Amino acid sequence: MASHRKPRGRSRMTGGLRTTPAVGITTAALTSVALLSQTAQAAPAQPSSKPSLEEVQKKVDTLYRQAEVATQKYNGAKERTDSKKQQVDKLLDEVAQRTEEMNTARQKMGRYAAEQYRSGGVSDTATMFLANNPEDYFAQDQLMSRLTAEQKKAVDDYQTQARSTAKKRTEAQSNLQDLTESQAELKSTKETVQTKLSDARELLAKLTAEEKARLAQIQKAKEEAARKKAAELAAKQKAAEEKKRKAAEEAARQEQESGSSSGSSSGSSSGSSDGSYATKAAQALAFAKSQEGKPYVWGATGPDSYDCSGLTQAAWKSAGISLPRTTWDQVEVGKTVPLSDIQPGDLVFFYDDISHVGMYMGDGMMVHAPKPGAVVREESIYYDGTSAIHSVVRPA
Repeated sequence: MASHRKPRGRSRMTGGLRTTPAVGITTAALTSVALLSQTAQAAPAQPSSKPSLEEVQKKVDTLYRQAEVATQKYNGAKERTDSKKQQVDKLLDEVAQRTEEMNTARQKMGRYAAEQYRSGGVSDTATMFLANNPEDYFAQDQLMSRLTAEQKKAVDDYQTQARSTAKKRTEAQSNLQDLTESQAELKSTKETVQTKLSDARELLAKLTAEEKARLAQIQKAKEEAARKKAAELAAKQKAAEEKKRKAAEEAARQEQESGSSSGSSSGSSSGSSDGSYATKAAQALAFAKSQEGKPYVWGATGPDSYDCSGLTQAAWKSAGISLPRTTWDQVEVGKTVPLSDIQPGDLVFFYDDISHVGMYMGDGMMVHAPKPGAVVREESIYYDGTSAIHSVVRPA
């Protein structure tokens, strides 16, 4: 380790002569006077400025985003932990069952060994083995040749049970180690979420009443802009649907004039497919809307509270579609569609890290569980800006 002791200063040389302490002191004094003079002429130092309300809002939003990312990690870790715990419980049950079967086989083998002992066909060495373990007794090759078929089967059964039990015990120990690691990961991500949320609440708590009122006005303006964007999307979709309807009517008219029915049959099949999805989507949406007003709680999957992916998972489950737990896995399910083709029931994912998801309702609106402190509600898909939308997925 390097020494932290201040090195001894070297004496300066002037014209080959060492300067005296008095000269050094005088020089230092003159330097100090000059610095003080410069400081007096300089502008007084400004105290560190308080962050603007916009900066506070941005910081709070960032913390909520980071908490949501950590929440998805927590959800994944919890799912792995729960799965691993089920595996461990099942293995331990199997180990207990196999141990019982092994002990039963051992007792049966012990009875045969005792019979051999009583019949006088046991050597001194075999007697010693028998006194310790029946399996050691039956390990003697010369003895195995004298056993009946039933006795040999008892020995084989015991050996099979012993090997199987040992294998299951090793597997259970390995899974227990994995479970311990998953539980540690779960604890760590939980602490991360709690820290981020605590920091956000602390920042908001420091705002004055006037600042909170201004913040509400900023949020209101943001929501109004988001609603306008949603209305624009709704208008574009309506225009596209009207154009599609007219095109379909024109195609039907031409087919009727030509007497062809093949195109009509094809259109019917497509409509049936769309109708099937619309039916399931309507069920999922009805469930999601019935949860409005329930609080966002990170890691929650209902029925009293939800996080964002917990809500979409539960909603589509009500329609018979099984979705994974996290946003990162849900985005991989189904078919990705362009925003211009979005339909009610589609899942809208947000941000580059895909940390948030909502369910599209139509007219540019969605239902989602927004963030801690909020409740399940309907909101524009542009609630956090146009660039926040990552992708749209049709899960069925």
